[in-house]
Amino acid sequence: MGVIADAEPLLALPPAPYPATLEVPKLVGSNATVAFRGNACSVPPGLAGIIVMLRHRLGSTTIELMAPSGALLGVHDLRHAGSGETVRTAAHRAALESAILTGFTSAGPCDRKGDRPPGPAALAAAARLRGHEPREVTVDLARYAELIDVLR
Repeated sequence: MGVIADAEPLLALPPAPYPATLEVPKLVGSNATVAFRGNACSVPPGLAGIIVMLRHRLGSTTIELMAPSGALLGVHDLRHAGSGETVRTAAHRAALESAILTGFTSAGPCDRKGDRPPGPAALAAAARLRGHEPREVTVDLARYAELIDVLR
Protein backbone atom coordinates (compact mmCIF):
# COMPACT_ATOMS: atom_id res chain seq x y z
CA MET A 1 0.00 0.00 0.00
CA GLY A 2 2.80 2.46 0.90
CA VAL A 3 4.61 1.64 -2.34
CA ILE A 4 1.60 2.74 -4.41
CA ALA A 5 1.23 5.97 -2.39
CA ASP A 6 4.93 6.75 -2.81
CA ALA A 7 4.56 6.34 -6.57
CA GLU A 8 1.68 8.84 -6.82
CA PRO A 9 2.91 12.38 -7.41
CA LEU A 10 1.08 15.19 -5.60
CA LEU A 11 -0.26 18.13 -7.55
CA ALA A 12 1.04 21.60 -6.79
CA LEU A 13 -1.02 23.81 -4.49
CA PRO A 14 -3.48 26.06 -6.29
CA PRO A 15 -2.36 29.68 -6.72
CA ALA A 16 -5.36 31.06 -4.79
CA PRO A 17 -7.69 29.68 -2.11
CA TYR A 18 -10.83 27.85 -3.15
CA PRO A 19 -13.30 30.53 -4.32
CA ALA A 20 -15.94 29.94 -1.67
CA THR A 21 -18.75 32.46 -1.40
CA LEU A 22 -20.33 33.35 1.90
CA GLU A 23 -24.07 34.05 1.53
CA VAL A 24 -25.92 35.46 4.52
CA PRO A 25 -29.56 36.60 4.66
CA LYS A 26 -29.72 40.01 6.34
CA LEU A 27 -32.58 42.25 7.49
CA VAL A 28 -32.58 45.81 6.12
CA GLY A 29 -32.79 48.39 8.90
CA SER A 30 -34.96 51.51 8.95
CA ASN A 31 -31.91 53.59 7.94
CA ALA A 32 -31.58 51.64 4.65
CA THR A 33 -28.50 49.70 5.76
CA VAL A 34 -27.55 46.07 6.33
CA ALA A 35 -25.21 45.08 9.15
CA PHE A 36 -22.20 42.90 8.32
CA ARG A 37 -19.23 42.18 10.59
CA GLY A 38 -19.63 45.30 12.69
CA ASN A 39 -20.19 47.67 9.77
CA ALA A 40 -23.21 48.80 7.76
CA CYS A 41 -23.74 48.74 3.99
CA SER A 42 -26.38 50.76 2.20
CA VAL A 43 -29.29 49.64 0.07
CA PRO A 44 -31.85 51.82 -1.71
CA PRO A 45 -34.44 53.37 0.65
CA GLY A 46 -37.85 51.75 1.00
CA LEU A 47 -36.56 48.25 1.75
CA ALA A 48 -36.75 48.44 5.56
CA GLY A 49 -37.82 45.12 7.05
CA ILE A 50 -36.97 43.14 3.89
CA ILE A 51 -34.46 40.31 4.03
CA VAL A 52 -31.73 40.65 1.41
CA MET A 53 -28.89 38.25 0.56
CA LEU A 54 -25.39 39.45 1.32
CA ARG A 55 -22.64 37.74 -0.69
CA HIS A 56 -18.93 37.86 0.02
CA ARG A 57 -16.50 35.85 -2.04
CA LEU A 58 -13.75 34.85 0.37
CA GLY A 59 -10.51 36.59 -0.49
CA SER A 60 -12.22 39.45 -2.35
CA THR A 61 -12.46 43.03 -1.15
CA THR A 62 -16.13 43.59 -2.00
CA ILE A 63 -19.55 42.44 -0.87
CA GLU A 64 -22.72 42.28 -2.94
CA LEU A 65 -26.28 42.85 -1.75
CA MET A 66 -29.01 41.02 -3.63
CA ALA A 67 -32.77 41.63 -3.52
CA PRO A 68 -35.12 38.69 -2.87
CA SER A 69 -35.82 38.74 -6.63
CA GLY A 70 -32.11 38.25 -7.34
CA ALA A 71 -31.50 41.80 -8.55
CA LEU A 72 -28.21 43.38 -7.54
CA LEU A 73 -28.84 46.20 -5.05
CA GLY A 74 -25.26 47.32 -4.57
CA VAL A 75 -21.59 46.42 -4.37
CA HIS A 76 -19.56 47.80 -1.46
CA ASP A 77 -15.91 47.74 -0.47
CA LEU A 78 -15.30 45.45 2.48
CA ARG A 79 -14.15 47.32 5.60
CA HIS A 80 -12.24 46.01 8.60
CA ALA A 81 -14.54 43.94 10.79
CA GLY A 82 -15.86 45.86 13.78
CA SER A 83 -14.76 49.31 12.61
CA GLY A 84 -18.33 50.65 12.83
CA GLU A 85 -18.26 52.24 9.39
CA THR A 86 -21.32 52.91 7.26
CA VAL A 87 -20.62 52.51 3.56
CA ARG A 88 -23.07 54.19 1.17
CA THR A 89 -22.91 54.46 -2.60
CA ALA A 90 -23.51 57.88 -4.14
CA ALA A 91 -26.77 56.62 -5.69
CA HIS A 92 -28.05 55.25 -2.35
CA ARG A 93 -27.09 58.48 -0.55
CA ALA A 94 -28.95 60.64 -3.11
CA ALA A 95 -32.03 58.39 -3.03
CA LEU A 96 -32.11 58.43 0.79
CA GLU A 97 -31.74 62.23 0.94
CA SER A 98 -34.55 62.58 -1.60
CA ALA A 99 -36.82 60.24 0.36
CA ILE A 100 -36.18 62.13 3.60
CA LEU A 101 -36.62 65.59 2.10
CA THR A 102 -39.91 64.66 0.39
CA GLY A 103 -41.24 63.66 3.81
CA PHE A 104 -40.92 67.20 5.15
CA THR A 105 -43.93 69.49 5.04
CA SER A 106 -44.58 73.17 5.60
CA ALA A 107 -47.89 72.39 7.33
CA GLY A 108 -48.32 73.28 10.96
CA PRO A 109 -47.36 70.88 13.71
CA CYS A 110 -49.66 68.10 14.83
CA ASP A 111 -52.16 68.76 17.61
CA ARG A 112 -50.68 68.02 20.99
CA LYS A 113 -52.22 65.37 23.15
CA GLY A 114 -54.16 66.81 26.05
CA ASP A 115 -52.74 66.31 29.51
CA ARG A 116 -55.49 64.34 31.20
CA PRO A 117 -55.25 62.95 34.74
CA PRO A 118 -55.25 59.17 35.16
CA GLY A 119 -58.64 57.52 35.37
CA PRO A 120 -59.94 55.23 38.10
CA ALA A 121 -58.63 52.08 36.43
CA ALA A 122 -55.11 53.52 36.15
CA LEU A 123 -55.15 54.70 39.77
CA ALA A 124 -56.27 51.25 40.94
CA ALA A 125 -53.53 49.56 38.91
CA ALA A 126 -50.91 51.92 40.35
CA ALA A 127 -52.12 51.22 43.89
CA ARG A 128 -51.87 47.46 43.31
CA LEU A 129 -48.31 47.87 42.02
CA ARG A 130 -47.37 49.81 45.16
CA GLY A 131 -48.95 47.13 47.33
CA HIS A 132 -51.85 49.29 48.51
CA GLU A 133 -55.47 48.58 48.05
CA PRO A 134 -57.25 51.31 46.11
CA ARG A 135 -59.46 53.51 48.22
CA GLU A 136 -61.99 56.02 47.17
CA VAL A 137 -61.39 59.60 48.22
CA THR A 138 -64.49 61.65 48.86
CA VAL A 139 -64.41 65.33 49.61
CA ASP A 140 -67.51 66.63 51.38
CA LEU A 141 -67.68 70.38 50.68
CA ALA A 142 -70.72 70.74 52.95
CA ARG A 143 -68.52 69.89 55.94
CA TYR A 144 -66.13 72.71 54.98
CA ALA A 145 -69.06 75.11 54.78
CA GLU A 146 -70.09 74.15 58.34
CA LEU A 147 -66.54 74.77 59.62
CA ILE A 148 -66.45 78.21 58.01
CA ASP A 149 -69.81 79.14 59.61
CA VAL A 150 -68.51 78.03 63.03
CA LEU A 151 -65.33 80.07 62.65
CA ARG A 152 -67.19 83.28 61.74
